[in-house]
Amino acid sequence: MENKEKAGIIWAASAYLIWGVLPIYWKALGHVPSGEVLAQRIFWASITTGVVVLLLGQGKQLAIDLKALWKNKRAFWSLFGASVIISGNWFLFIWAVNNGHIVQTSLGYYINPLLSILLGIVFLKERLSAPEKAAVGLALIGVLIITLSYGTFPWLAFGLAGTFAIYGFAKKTIHLDSLRGLTIETAFIAPAAIIYLIWAETSDRLVFFDADTGTVVLIVLSGAATAIPLVLFAKGAQSMPLYLLGFLQYIAPTMMLFLGVVVYDEAFGAIELIAFSFIWAGLILVTVSKFRMMKKMRPAQEK
Repeated sequence: MENKEKAGIIWAASAYLIWGVLPIYWKALGHVPSGEVLAQRIFWASITTGVVVLLLGQGKQLAIDLKALWKNKRAFWSLFGASVIISGNWFLFIWAVNNGHIVQTSLGYYINPLLSILLGIVFLKERLSAPEKAAVGLALIGVLIITLSYGTFPWLAFGLAGTFAIYGFAKKTIHLDSLRGLTIETAFIAPAAIIYLIWAETSDRLVFFDADTGTVVLIVLSGAATAIPLVLFAKGAQSMPLYLLGFLQYIAPTMMLFLGVVVYDEAFGAIELIAFSFIWAGLILVTVSKFRMMKKMRPAQEK
């Protein structure tokens, strides 16, 4: 394995490890309303990424990116839509973590790759391979078991999976540097976050100015907590094969499941184990299938 590929694995794995422990971070802000946490996260992520872009001397390139986006209205509005969708995903995640639904967040990010496959069928007219058909079928059985057991459809898990899958789908059509792209995304939605924070302050609902030092620090650093794993992921994804990235993407939901069950004592009995097992089987099937396909293609690409 080349050094560049090894470095890519380290970068990407680091991103997934950070995402995997983020529930602990948001739990520490559980006494702050989820709406304020989201608004603060967007505001500070916008500030953080903007400052980093300037410190790296990429201000001119950011201006060029903005001009190119404005000329390409389709890309502009796609990125704007992506920023709204990922904000919704962040809100669902924060709310879920702070309301005792970490296991459902784990389920959502296990389902996410399979929803991405379905988006490819619907919008890109892609055809499912036999392993992908079987994987989707197994996942549907798992979701059906959970639905029948709970007496309600796992909307939270599908909300997380769906918003992230649509976000990823939208971003595929826009070619931007990850850091500058995130800077533009957060800048798009930052005005709404600022309006919310002003409203919360005038309504005497804002926690930030009355909070203890630890809470204030966590809120301010939420921007870095958002940006760092995204930059690490992008850096890693550029330096490693997609089939390896496919294996690594299950690190985060596995860690979330562990945190939810072991650390925060959320329910995970026999029914949940059976349901998750069907979904895990589907993921293993489709991942191994893609691994074999990429391994076959790699020698041909190297010739």
